[in-house]
Amino acid sequence: MAATDGRTGKRPDSVWLTERPPLKRKADQPAGLDLDKIVAATVRLLDAEGLSKFSMRRLAAELGVTAMSVYWYVDTKDDLLELALDRVMGEMRLPDEADTGRDWRDHLRSLAAEYRTLLTGHAWVARLLGTYINIGPHSIAFSNASMRVMKESGLSLQQITGGLSAVFQFVYGFATIEGLFNARCAEAGVSVDAYFQRVMTSVQGLPEFAETLENTTQVMEARGGATVREMRDRDFAFALDLQIAGIEAMRDRAGE
Repeated sequence: MAATDGRTGKRPDSVWLTERPPLKRKADQPAGLDLDKIVAATVRLLDAEGLSKFSMRRLAAELGVTAMSVYWYVDTKDDLLELALDRVMGEMRLPDEADTGRDWRDHLRSLAAEYRTLLTGHAWVARLLGTYINIGPHSIAFSNASMRVMKESGLSLQQITGGLSAVFQFVYGFATIEGLFNARCAEAGVSVDAYFQRVMTSVQGLPEFAETLENTTQVMEARGGATVREMRDRDFAFALDLQIAGIEAMRDRAGE
């Protein structure tokens, strides 16, 4: 982000820490345009074309306005990307706090599944999560929900952040790779299953892949699943159970 701001001097590191003056209506300000519509259009473009092709000029064309019209509402492209990131973070369903009979394991699985869906559904999100500090209202709500669930696991206070890292960095890595593969298939104009079969067929008979193919075939048959999605779901569920089992083991070890 830019280092300076004409109103305040040094800019903070987040759009959520920037105070903008109220908008003043001018004759050349497009009617019907508002920040909500701009952010929604940003998300649509990022989903359709990706982060590398996104620009304020492209966004303005999508909205049918000039690029300067967009700057009525945001100062920089980074500010807009932060807003778009928090918008999609709001798509995740959080645990019902009124559910007094909830089990922390089930709610942790639910949060992990929602995070996976977010990352695979919006391929650009993975890059932005490592770029901004993510203190928008939806990001904070997800963070707080995750913290509350992890506290219920019984881990000590000094272990909680490690537990969160084990779960959500696993989900980040799993879902980012999954999302990249899905994007590759989309670029090739084929389904995920068709692309997977194309890759497997292309390496059959090549001696340098013989051991890999044998091992892969055995493992795939053992875990089951007729589609790539089913295989991924089985792997994700088991890997997440391993994370939960590790949390329980470390909690119990501390109590010995």
